Amino acid sequence: MKIAVISDIHANLEALKTALTYIQSQPIEQIICLGDVVGYGPRPNECVEFVRESCAHCLMGNHDHAVLGLTDVYYFNEYAREAVLWSRDQLTPANTAYLDNLPFTHEVGNILFVHSSPQQPDEWHYIFYDHEARQNLDQIRQRLVFVGHSHIPTVYSYNEGEFLQERFLLDLKNDRYIVNVGSIGQPRDGNPKACFVIYDTDSALLEYVRLEYPVKVTYQDIIDRQLPAFLAMRLLSGH
Repeated sequence: MKIAVISDIHANLEALKTALTYIQSQPIEQIICLGDVVGYGPRPNECVEFVRESCAHCLMGNHDHAVLGLTDVYYFNEYAREAVLWSRDQLTPANTAYLDNLPFTHEVGNILFVHSSPQQPDEWHYIFYDHEARQNLDQIRQRLVFVGHSHIPTVYSYNEGEFLQERFLLDLKNDRYIVNVGSIGQPRDGNPKACFVIYDTDSALLEYVRLEYPVKVTYQDIIDRQLPAFLAMRLLSGH
């Protein structure tokens, strides 16, 4: 079975629509979202509704948690904090209820899906280095973990360390891995294209996909809604 794993949409409707259009053109049976559907971007309701309709499973992200008032926005930077408070006022009751029911993890056989990290998934720890990935893998039974949160596409191999790949087909049969799928709506690896992965559970092959989307539409939408201009500018550079 081929699955698409997406994360960190951050209310970027144009990026999400572009990704979903591509996914729907492929022989993909299921879409799993790792969370942060909202926050930063200008279209929280529309993005929640697309996720509700398109994704078989969606997990709780820290921005979703904060919009619900369950994570203190004190821990967010000023731009994220302003966007969280704005998004909280925008969400419909139905979309708020949907976010409120999101789980922190999802398991399928030897695969674990989580927004941040397997260890204490509700504490929003980042995985940036290979030793952190190993520590997390030591605490769980699963062979393969999909994460988001950092917005940086990375594959961590238990035995081989850290490596980055884009648009390559990777064979994940022979080790244990943590795969950061990157971000749909706010990439931070210097590439502004929307990022996600496709994984074949039968062959254990992983593919990173990068897609251009009408970023200037989202840019202008952020400005028009009087969200911080920095949140619009960073989309152009992918930082």
